[in-house]
Amino acid sequence: MHPRLALAALYLLLPAACLHAASGDLTAWFIDVEGGQSTLFLTPAGQSVLIDTGFPGNNGRDADRIVAAAKDAGIKQIDYLLITHFHADHVGGVPALAERLPIRNFIDHGDTVEHTPAGQKLYDDYRKETAKGNHIVVKPGDKLPIQGLDWTIVSAAGKVIGKPLPEAGKANPFCAAFKPKDADPTENAQSTGSVIALGRFRAVDLGDLTWNKEADLMCPNNKVGQVDLYIVSHHGLDISGSPALVHALRPKVAIMDNGEHKGGTVEAWDTIRQSPGILDIWQLHFSAAGGKDHNASEKMIANMSADHDAGNYLKLIAHSDGHFEVTNPRTGFTKKY
Repeated sequence: MHPRLALAALYLLLPAACLHAASGDLTAWFIDVEGGQSTLFLTPAGQSVLIDTGFPGNNGRDADRIVAAAKDAGIKQIDYLLITHFHADHVGGVPALAERLPIRNFIDHGDTVEHTPAGQKLYDDYRKETAKGNHIVVKPGDKLPIQGLDWTIVSAAGKVIGKPLPEAGKANPFCAAFKPKDADPTENAQSTGSVIALGRFRAVDLGDLTWNKEADLMCPNNKVGQVDLYIVSHHGLDISGSPALVHALRPKVAIMDNGEHKGGTVEAWDTIRQSPGILDIWQLHFSAAGGKDHNASEKMIANMSADHDAGNYLKLIAHSDGHFEVTNPRTGFTKKY
């Protein structure tokens, strides 16, 4: 089936997860895949959406952690799997996950741009799994058929939306100080980025979209607008998360998919901490690079340095009136926003 027709066909599918009682809320699990990314969403209609799957290998460690989150969510399949880009820490876990849970719909930006033997193998292993389900290639501006949510693709395959989202489009004053970095020829710059809205609640996840592509999205005008939740780009590495992006988004809360020794850089931390309106940063790991002055409070960190391979996640529940709460199950701490 042609990808554009496949998108239309998705609207006709009624996943088994829809049998779950709808709560009216959006729940998300930020799964520890040791410095990769994997975020599971349970929609108000009971549909499951997974962004990325973590690493391959490690005896299926990351797939098992996703399954544990799925068990907490009460789901037995992944209705929609969105792969932001074809790097090992994002797409590598797909084959192991497919052995454990059915995956009904696969969403991505199209062919990989990295054709080294390792890059091609990652992509080929992924495509073997997409052949078993429904595969859709998205472009900026597409809406995903997620019931009860407004899920908009804002970047994909090195391109970004041409027109601003509703209530966005104002001049971005933080572009004045923006300085480009070297062009990024990797899959990072191809990342599929999403704005996810439930009523008045808005979240953004741009995968590993890098510095210059952020400017395409945010400069000279902010095409995204403001958000409540910023899922920190690129694990908190300083080649993403420019002030032109983060400060213009004006998030209340940031959640960082970092590892102890990956991401969580001082530069990324400072950019978020200095963002207008920021209240808190939550992290999947204590960042060794951040030290005592550039980490969240321990009660907001899912895994401390002593918690080797604990695999603790963070959990968010968002409501249509715009309020939301984040919980750290390791500590039992919850904060409402």
